[in-house]
Amino acid sequence: MIRSVRALPTGPGVYRFRDDGGKVLYIGRARNLRRRVQSYWVNLGDRPHLARMVRRIARVEGVWCDSDHEAAWLERNLLEHSKPRWNRVEGGAEVVGYIRLDDGSRPGLRFEHTVRGKALHFGPYLGGLRIRQAISGLHRVLPLQYTVEGDGSAEEFGRLFGIGPGDREALARTAIAVLERDPAAVDALRAELVRRRDRASAELRYEFAAKVQGEIEALDWIVAEQKVAWLEPRDAEVYGWADGVLVRFELRAGRMCTWTQRAVGETTARERVAATPELWRPFARRNAELAARLLSQ
Repeated sequence: MIRSVRALPTGPGVYRFRDDGGKVLYIGRARNLRRRVQSYWVNLGDRPHLARMVRRIARVEGVWCDSDHEAAWLERNLLEHSKPRWNRVEGGAEVVGYIRLDDGSRPGLRFEHTVRGKALHFGPYLGGLRIRQAISGLHRVLPLQYTVEGDGSAEEFGRLFGIGPGDREALARTAIAVLERDPAAVDALRAELVRRRDRASAELRYEFAAKVQGEIEALDWIVAEQKVAWLEPRDAEVYGWADGVLVRFELRAGRMCTWTQRAVGETTARERVAATPELWRPFARRNAELAARLLSQ
């Protein structure tokens, strides 16, 4: 078992334990898959109730994700679809939310629990606090809420920022680029937040510096690579094959909700892999290689 654990990557992902009959015992997620799974055999810490489960683990499976956010979504989706005995809850504890861009009489970015109306929405994201912190960071650099007319206090703040109604379109375009994960836009906005954090720290305004640091971390969370939960309600079958192992991920209504793997020959796998949407092919291939590596240990 320890050899199998060592085959896990040190990146973020989801892990699954099976007993010797193939039954799924537990599904979890981690920032560092290898370290997290090793901890079950080293120190359960605040999880002593899992000791009996650990004695029953016969096989470890893993999905290597592209970000912590993607791993959080995949764990949630899998648990909502099927909850193993040793998992206490059916889904993650984080709140699901969206960022709405308003461009009317009250311009700005707002947290929403659901998609409503015709305004632009971005997401879905996990974590109500993180979403709100990300909005705060975006507004700090892109103060859309002050590009209004007819509101005295907002106009006064706008003058302090050196902006007015004529700047709304440009600020909105930049916000959209960030939320659509345009690398240059994300890097520029993040760099400005870092500059403001470092200036505050140099001026001994540590509480404010900590607030901006929280906004930076929240921005990193929402703009991270994430393919397993979509705003669009799409369906898809995602396959990857390596060394005789075929992995399959099923998307329903925009959520990747099932993950299976089995031994098949290359001829059988070829057609399924060829039909996999291009977006998911690197993800599926990487996880087929991981599945084959774990099974060979």
